[in-house]
Amino acid sequence: MMDERQEAQLVPEERAESPKAGSAAGTAISVRVRYFAGARAAAGVAEETLRVAPAVADEAVSANDVIRAVRASHDESLARVVGACGFLLDGVAVRDGTVGVPEGAEFDVLPPFAGG
Repeated sequence: MMDERQEAQLVPEERAESPKAGSAAGTAISVRVRYFAGARAAAGVAEETLRVAPAVADEAVSANDVIRAVRASHDESLARVVGACGFLLDGVAVRDGTVGVPEGAEFDVLPPFAGG
């Protein structure tokens, strides 16, 4: 089982590289976050705009930074759901937490879906 710190990110910090592309280094950005299914219920909103700063002052904002901001902006119920979620960045699956996030990006939080 992953600890709470690792749960919030796709790539553990000790293995993460600098964000790939995205915002200017050290600059906070606005990201439109959309929640689906159980994530929407836990967040209490369908979507919101979050102001996200990079974890490291001289780097760009990464997907891991957005995930941390999502967890920090809500209570523990959303944090638990986020640990099992997948994410889309402007409609593309996020597989690498170090991917850069541009200003105004759309970031979707998708819990596992069942059925077929």
